[in-house]
Amino acid sequence: MLSSATNTGTPGSTASGVNAARAVERGGRRDRWFTAALALALLVLVVVSLGLGRLYVAPADVIGISLHELGFTGIPVTWDDKAHTAVTLIRAPRVLTAVLVGAALSVSGAVLQALFRNPLVSPDVIGVSSAASFGGVLAILIGGGGLMLMGGAFVFGLLAAVLVMALGKIRTGSPVLTIVLGGIVVAAFFNALVSLVTYLADPYTTLPSITFWLMGSFASASWGKLLLLTVPVFVGLVLVMALRWRINVLSLGDEEAQALGLNPGRLRGLLIVAVALLTAATVAVAGVIGWVGLVIPHLVRLIIGPDHRVLIPASALLGGVYVLGMDTLARTLSEVEVPVGILTAVIGAPVFVTVLIQRTRGGRTLA
Repeated sequence: MLSSATNTGTPGSTASGVNAARAVERGGRRDRWFTAALALALLVLVVVSLGLGRLYVAPADVIGISLHELGFTGIPVTWDDKAHTAVTLIRAPRVLTAVLVGAALSVSGAVLQALFRNPLVSPDVIGVSSAASFGGVLAILIGGGGLMLMGGAFVFGLLAAVLVMALGKIRTGSPVLTIVLGGIVVAAFFNALVSLVTYLADPYTTLPSITFWLMGSFASASWGKLLLLTVPVFVGLVLVMALRWRINVLSLGDEEAQALGLNPGRLRGLLIVAVALLTAATVAVAGVIGWVGLVIPHLVRLIIGPDHRVLIPASALLGGVYVLGMDTLARTLSEVEVPVGILTAVIGAPVFVTVLIQRTRGGRTLA
């Protein structure tokens, strides 16, 4: 009888293992194709966006100008000086800034959702964006430059993240709900401080600058601001990418992370600093652009699942596509440029509600 059981069990286990291995292989192949498709879509959108504007530049000329600037001087020049100036001095820094901001905000949202084990968390929801906004408007009020604006945004953004983590340790029946409510309180507090600074600002000089900056825009993008953005975003993205497999472990819980040899407190602190750095840099350069950190990780998770080794880079790519697409619409829809923060909110809110309904239909959870 024992022999019979062994004979019937072993082939079944082998077949199950082979099927599981094939499923993993199919999933890996799908993830690679999806990531490659996002990278290609981003490249195409960059070329298209560089050519669109009051002065239209054909994609072939955009590619030629870009290659020429990269050192490929043997390419025949088929464009005039106006097209060269529009692409290299005006649109290129703006396009690259939009891509970096989209990537930074999306990665920030994906990391926070894993850290707090809550799919409703984003830099906006837990108050990081509001606190960074306060640091930024305070710097504008006192006449500080770009470095002071970024420093103020980073310090207050980090402070908000620490406050939310401290509030999340309050013993309640639902720690996740405590974190979300704590984030709402922190966001409301810093929003009130932003209103106070706005009230105190000179209505003829400082107030217009603060108001336009708060709406989110890439209209003032330049190579100098892009450099200011690139350094902290590069540091933050490299840190998150290096720790992305540990995020998988941390999202299981502190006990599981400790059992696997990780220090959850130190790891969480590192990731929170990275998120504050990413969010503060984007707020300092482009103002408040909401919904990106909430919507994009959800969309990516729906397609490729919760593995952060793939979720993080895919979110960065899709975030770049999304924000660049919104900015291209913002500056080409009408004669007057629409602040991109308005477009991301108008489009992001219904998209998120649609995702919410689809995920919860039939009793499924959000995670």
